[in-house]
Amino acid sequence: MPATPPTGNHFIVCGDGPLAYRIALELTSRYGEEVLVVLADRTRNQGPFISVLPGVAVLERAKLTTETFAEAGVVSARALALVSADDVANFHAGLRAAELNPGLRLVVAAFNRRLGEHFRGLFADCTVLSSSATASPSFVAAALGQPAPSHVRVSARTLYVAKREDADPGHVVCRLAVPDDPAAVARLLPPESPAQEAGLVLAVADGTPRDPLRRHPVRAAVAMAYRLTWNKYGLVFGILLALGIAGFALLFAASYPVSNVIYLGLMSLTGSALTNKAGSGAEKISQVILTVDGMALIPVVTALIVRAQLAGRFRGEPRPRGGHVIVVGLGNVGMRVVGELHDLGFGVAAVDRNTDAVGIPLARRLGVPVVVGEASLEETLRSAGIENAIALVSVTSSDIMNLETALQARAMREDLRIVLRLFDDDLAQRVQKSVGNVVSRSVSYLAAPAFAAALLEHQVLRTIAIGRHVLLIADVRVEPGAEIAGQAVAELESGAQARVLALQLRSAQRFDWSPDRSYLLAPGDRVIVLATRAGLSTFLAGNRPVVPSL
Repeated sequence: MPATPPTGNHFIVCGDGPLAYRIALELTSRYGEEVLVVLADRTRNQGPFISVLPGVAVLERAKLTTETFAEAGVVSARALALVSADDVANFHAGLRAAELNPGLRLVVAAFNRRLGEHFRGLFADCTVLSSSATASPSFVAAALGQPAPSHVRVSARTLYVAKREDADPGHVVCRLAVPDDPAAVARLLPPESPAQEAGLVLAVADGTPRDPLRRHPVRAAVAMAYRLTWNKYGLVFGILLALGIAGFALLFAASYPVSNVIYLGLMSLTGSALTNKAGSGAEKISQVILTVDGMALIPVVTALIVRAQLAGRFRGEPRPRGGHVIVVGLGNVGMRVVGELHDLGFGVAAVDRNTDAVGIPLARRLGVPVVVGEASLEETLRSAGIENAIALVSVTSSDIMNLETALQARAMREDLRIVLRLFDDDLAQRVQKSVGNVVSRSVSYLAAPAFAAALLEHQVLRTIAIGRHVLLIADVRVEPGAEIAGQAVAELESGAQARVLALQLRSAQRFDWSPDRSYLLAPGDRVIVLATRAGLSTFLAGNRPVVPSL
């Protein structure tokens, strides 16, 4: 039985995984709502943690039957979240709940995106979200050491997140001061605030192609030269090339015409030159250098050809080219990370121990090299090209595997950027502090704000993950009798936790993207608001109708 009976003003969350725990925590701690969690066993998975959350009641039932939903008070509940890992089970449960309450708001986690899109048309009020799609941009950003392109289309406007120096000051709508410490508070500042206070901005795109991840061409060339130089054969080639250039230069110094320089140089390289005691000193030195250089060049070329054959290059199998990102784990999250990195133009090598992982068909289709094996083994990481990689992202479903892979990679490359998926948030923070050049991310932590906001009736247009902070862009309609009605726009922004990006008056057809900060909000007005999780909870709390006391 639940710890407390349903009140009719509660939310129901079905599931016992990390996402269910995070949603329940978000609704209770951020928004002060009543939550009933339906799970099979409070002693398994995240059940023990869910059971001790303040404001959360727990109903233990093996299956989500009609009787279970009736016990949970689905007829009077404000919304229902179905977040188990089984898409079919979520769909079936949604149909059962809708029979009892046809107008119930449903928020469904869908791992199969195409199947999830079909859910919407079968229910009166249904939002389908993918936790992996919500979280994957954050993993990509961490792997590249820069903010991933965060674009959202809102009322014929495209907003994007970029570094301050990469955006036109005239297009900036909000400055973002986001600290590295997850316990610290992110601040949303007006465009006219001092530039040094914010490293990132939210800006309006004007049609100019932008890529916040593009690298300076000179730095990119230097990095490529560095990787080639310290490659297994790169240093040898560099020495042989320098000797060859020196030999040809000596022939030019001996005053030979260009045609003879080419002829004598090539003959010397192949060991076919004739000795000539009467030749000049420069010619003799050149002949010795080029002959020895040619003797060394032949076995090196032979070794490269044999190595390429063994590597399968001649059979058409893709191989890591260097300057790439290694993605370990081709599940739902890994598959999306691989796809986004590929779309952004970065080289990728994928690793998974299962030949039937869901992301392998996508990797094959994109021409991404796939290594099948244990990622925690040195030979597997070498096959994925760890010597020349720029980052490693480990997003398997096992904390132990991700941590073991990270430590093995760190032992092989101290300079390699490593990104981990860790379910244990305390462990994630401690690993990030203790191990150099390592960042950690939690899928449920990044996805929960979007699920919670969707349950609260407000359309979250986008969640923007920056480091371990999450910002939300939401479309909020001012409710009749709400506390924020009659307040000025500037008052809602005073704590730097929320920023009104656009305002649509109740009688207008379009949003005003330069709203008057002194305007007093009225019922029926709509605002596009950028907010931290705490800022959005405060904003939404003020948008509840005031119930007169009896």
